[in-house]
Amino acid sequence: MSDKKTTEATLADLNRNYVRAVDEDDVAWFDANLAADFRNTNPDGTLIDRSTFLVQIGRGSAVRDIREHDVIIRVLGDFAIIHARTSYRKPDGGKGAGRYTDDWQFRDGRWQCVSAHVSRA
Repeated sequence: MSDKKTTEATLADLNRNYVRAVDEDDVAWFDANLAADFRNTNPDGTLIDRSTFLVQIGRGSAVRDIREHDVIIRVLGDFAIIHARTSYRKPDGGKGAGRYTDDWQFRDGRWQCVSAHVSRA
């Protein structure tokens, strides 16, 4: 791994692209950046594995124009936790908000997302 500033910049870029990839249904980005043992907790409380998550992303999100705010990146050696708030447009056009926590681990020479937890208000 590199110095703290470079690590945080890398994770910030991965975080921006994670949110972008959800908004754009970009399965290829997730396929390249999720760990083999990735798990996701959906807003409804269901826990899904990597392959189910990729299918879910391919179907598209019910919300659009997702943006991240108040991002906090905590680097703990070869592990990092990213907390953030989101804003988005609901299917009915109204405004929505939520939070997420993504966990990243430095494996095989690169950062890979190992888990995610999403909540919506």
